[in-house]
Amino acid sequence: MAYKNSQLHIFKPNCGNTILTKKVSAKLMSEPNYAGNIIVSLASLPDFLRKPILKKRLMEFFSMSVPDKAEVINNALAAGPTIPFDNFARLFKTWLEILSSLSEEHRTSMFSSYVTAIISNPQKLILFNLDGVLEIYFSLSQEQKNIISNSVKKILSSLDENSKRMLYLIIPDRAKREFGI
Repeated sequence: MAYKNSQLHIFKPNCGNTILTKKVSAKLMSEPNYAGNIIVSLASLPDFLRKPILKKRLMEFFSMSVPDKAEVINNALAAGPTIPFDNFARLFKTWLEILSSLSEEHRTSMFSSYVTAIISNPQKLILFNLDGVLEIYFSLSQEQKNIISNSVKKILSSLDENSKRMLYLIIPDRAKREFGI
Protein backbone atom coordinates (compact mmCIF):
# COMPACT_ATOMS: atom_id res chain seq x y z
CA MET A 1 0.00 0.00 0.00
CA ALA A 2 2.86 2.40 0.80
CA TYR A 3 4.32 1.83 -2.67
CA LYS A 4 0.96 2.59 -4.32
CA ASN A 5 0.57 5.86 -2.34
CA SER A 6 4.06 7.03 -3.30
CA GLN A 7 3.23 6.55 -6.97
CA LEU A 8 0.34 9.00 -6.65
CA HIS A 9 2.80 11.80 -5.88
CA ILE A 10 4.91 11.30 -9.01
CA PHE A 11 4.37 14.14 -11.49
CA LYS A 12 3.53 12.97 -14.99
CA PRO A 13 3.14 15.88 -17.42
CA ASN A 14 0.10 15.83 -19.65
CA CYS A 15 -2.26 18.39 -21.20
CA GLY A 16 -4.26 18.70 -18.00
CA ASN A 17 -1.43 19.52 -15.63
CA THR A 18 1.07 21.33 -17.84
CA ILE A 19 1.21 25.08 -17.40
CA LEU A 20 1.66 27.16 -20.52
CA THR A 21 3.83 30.28 -20.47
CA LYS A 22 0.90 32.61 -21.18
CA LYS A 23 -0.99 31.22 -18.21
CA VAL A 24 2.03 31.73 -15.98
CA SER A 25 2.46 35.40 -16.93
CA ALA A 26 -1.21 36.11 -16.25
CA LYS A 27 -1.04 34.24 -12.94
CA LEU A 28 2.05 36.12 -11.76
CA MET A 29 -0.07 39.21 -11.36
CA SER A 30 -1.64 39.47 -7.93
CA GLU A 31 -5.09 37.96 -7.61
CA PRO A 32 -6.84 41.23 -6.68
CA ASN A 33 -5.45 42.93 -9.81
CA TYR A 34 -8.63 42.28 -11.77
CA ALA A 35 -8.10 45.36 -13.97
CA GLY A 36 -4.64 44.11 -14.88
CA ASN A 37 -5.99 40.66 -15.69
CA ILE A 38 -8.68 42.20 -17.90
CA ILE A 39 -6.07 44.32 -19.68
CA VAL A 40 -3.91 41.28 -20.44
CA SER A 41 -6.95 39.45 -21.83
CA LEU A 42 -8.18 42.43 -23.87
CA ALA A 43 -4.77 42.94 -25.43
CA SER A 44 -4.97 39.50 -27.04
CA LEU A 45 -8.42 39.93 -28.59
CA PRO A 46 -9.03 40.81 -32.26
CA ASP A 47 -10.22 44.38 -32.97
CA PHE A 48 -13.88 43.51 -33.56
CA LEU A 49 -14.11 42.02 -30.05
CA ARG A 50 -11.67 44.34 -28.26
CA LYS A 51 -13.36 47.63 -29.17
CA PRO A 52 -16.89 46.98 -27.81
CA ILE A 53 -15.56 45.26 -24.68
CA LEU A 54 -13.10 48.06 -23.98
CA LYS A 55 -15.77 50.71 -24.55
CA LYS A 56 -18.07 48.95 -22.08
CA ARG A 57 -15.26 48.77 -19.50
CA LEU A 58 -14.49 52.46 -20.01
CA MET A 59 -18.13 53.38 -19.44
CA GLU A 60 -18.11 51.31 -16.23
CA PHE A 61 -15.00 53.21 -15.12
CA PHE A 62 -16.83 56.54 -15.26
CA SER A 63 -19.48 55.33 -12.80
CA MET A 64 -16.90 54.17 -10.21
CA SER A 65 -16.01 55.94 -6.99
CA VAL A 66 -12.77 57.95 -6.91
CA PRO A 67 -10.89 55.30 -4.85
CA ASP A 68 -12.05 52.55 -7.24
CA LYS A 69 -10.93 54.61 -10.24
CA ALA A 70 -7.53 55.12 -8.62
CA GLU A 71 -7.19 51.38 -8.03
CA VAL A 72 -8.09 50.57 -11.65
CA ILE A 73 -5.58 53.14 -12.93
CA ASN A 74 -2.81 51.84 -10.67
CA ASN A 75 -3.53 48.27 -11.76
CA ALA A 76 -3.52 49.33 -15.42
CA LEU A 77 -0.19 51.11 -14.98
CA ALA A 78 1.22 48.00 -13.33
CA ALA A 79 -0.12 45.65 -16.03
CA GLY A 80 0.79 47.72 -19.11
CA PRO A 81 4.53 47.01 -19.16
CA THR A 82 3.91 43.27 -18.71
CA ILE A 83 2.03 43.01 -22.02
CA PRO A 84 4.04 42.29 -25.18
CA PHE A 85 4.35 45.64 -26.95
CA ASP A 86 2.55 44.62 -30.16
CA ASN A 87 -0.51 43.58 -28.13
CA PHE A 88 -0.21 46.65 -25.92
CA ALA A 89 0.00 48.89 -29.00
CA ARG A 90 -3.26 47.50 -30.41
CA LEU A 91 -4.98 47.87 -27.05
CA PHE A 92 -3.67 51.39 -26.42
CA LYS A 93 -4.64 52.59 -29.89
CA THR A 94 -8.15 51.21 -29.44
CA TRP A 95 -8.34 52.91 -26.03
CA LEU A 96 -7.31 56.27 -27.53
CA GLU A 97 -9.74 55.88 -30.43
CA ILE A 98 -12.61 55.20 -28.03
CA LEU A 99 -11.62 58.07 -25.73
CA SER A 100 -11.52 60.46 -28.67
CA SER A 101 -15.15 59.55 -29.42
CA LEU A 102 -16.35 60.17 -25.85
CA SER A 103 -17.33 63.43 -24.21
CA GLU A 104 -14.78 65.96 -22.98
CA GLU A 105 -15.99 65.24 -19.45
CA HIS A 106 -15.15 61.55 -19.81
CA ARG A 107 -11.75 62.23 -21.36
CA THR A 108 -10.93 64.72 -18.62
CA SER A 109 -11.95 62.22 -15.96
CA MET A 110 -9.81 59.47 -17.50
CA PHE A 111 -6.71 61.50 -18.26
CA SER A 112 -6.86 63.34 -14.93
CA SER A 113 -6.96 60.01 -13.13
CA TYR A 114 -3.88 58.83 -15.02
CA VAL A 115 -1.98 62.09 -14.51
CA THR A 116 -2.73 61.99 -10.77
CA ALA A 117 -1.52 58.38 -10.53
CA ILE A 118 1.63 59.14 -12.54
CA ILE A 119 2.49 62.16 -10.42
CA SER A 120 2.02 60.05 -7.27
CA ASN A 121 4.11 57.15 -8.66
CA PRO A 122 6.31 58.36 -11.55
CA GLN A 123 8.28 55.10 -11.52
CA LYS A 124 5.23 53.33 -12.99
CA LEU A 125 5.46 55.38 -16.16
CA ILE A 126 9.19 54.81 -16.54
CA LEU A 127 8.57 51.09 -17.15
CA PHE A 128 6.64 51.88 -20.34
CA ASN A 129 8.16 52.22 -23.79
CA LEU A 130 7.20 55.92 -23.90
CA ASP A 131 8.57 56.51 -27.39
CA GLY A 132 6.49 53.58 -28.61
CA VAL A 133 3.42 54.88 -26.77
CA LEU A 134 3.89 58.26 -28.42
CA GLU A 135 4.16 56.61 -31.86
CA ILE A 136 0.81 54.94 -31.22
CA TYR A 137 -0.69 58.37 -30.45
CA PHE A 138 0.82 59.78 -33.68
CA SER A 139 -0.78 56.93 -35.67
CA LEU A 140 -4.26 58.28 -34.86
CA SER A 141 -6.19 60.40 -37.33
CA GLN A 142 -5.53 64.14 -37.14
CA GLU A 143 -8.99 64.72 -35.67
CA GLN A 144 -8.43 62.10 -32.94
CA LYS A 145 -5.00 63.55 -32.12
CA ASN A 146 -6.48 67.05 -31.83
CA ILE A 147 -9.23 65.86 -29.50
CA ILE A 148 -6.83 63.91 -27.26
CA SER A 149 -4.20 66.65 -27.32
CA ASN A 150 -6.65 69.40 -26.37
CA SER A 151 -7.96 67.34 -23.44
CA VAL A 152 -4.46 66.55 -22.18
CA LYS A 153 -3.25 70.15 -22.59
CA LYS A 154 -6.22 71.40 -20.60
CA ILE A 155 -5.41 69.02 -17.74
CA LEU A 156 -1.69 69.78 -17.81
CA SER A 157 -2.27 73.54 -17.78
CA SER A 158 -4.26 73.17 -14.57
CA LEU A 159 -1.41 71.41 -12.72
CA ASP A 160 0.71 73.12 -10.09
CA GLU A 161 4.33 73.87 -10.95
CA ASN A 162 5.70 70.95 -8.89
CA SER A 163 3.53 68.46 -10.77
CA LYS A 164 4.49 69.96 -14.12
CA ARG A 165 8.16 69.75 -13.17
CA MET A 166 7.81 66.08 -12.19
CA LEU A 167 6.15 65.23 -15.50
CA TYR A 168 8.80 67.20 -17.34
CA LEU A 169 11.47 64.88 -15.96
CA ILE A 170 9.88 61.65 -17.17
CA ILE A 171 8.11 62.59 -20.42
CA PRO A 172 10.00 62.23 -23.75
CA ASP A 173 10.91 65.51 -25.51
CA ARG A 174 8.59 64.84 -28.44
CA ALA A 175 5.63 64.45 -26.05
CA LYS A 176 6.63 67.64 -24.24
CA ARG A 177 6.38 69.54 -27.50
CA GLU A 178 3.10 67.90 -28.51
CA PHE A 179 1.35 68.51 -25.18
CA GLY A 180 3.04 71.75 -24.21
CA ILE A 181 4.83 70.51 -21.11
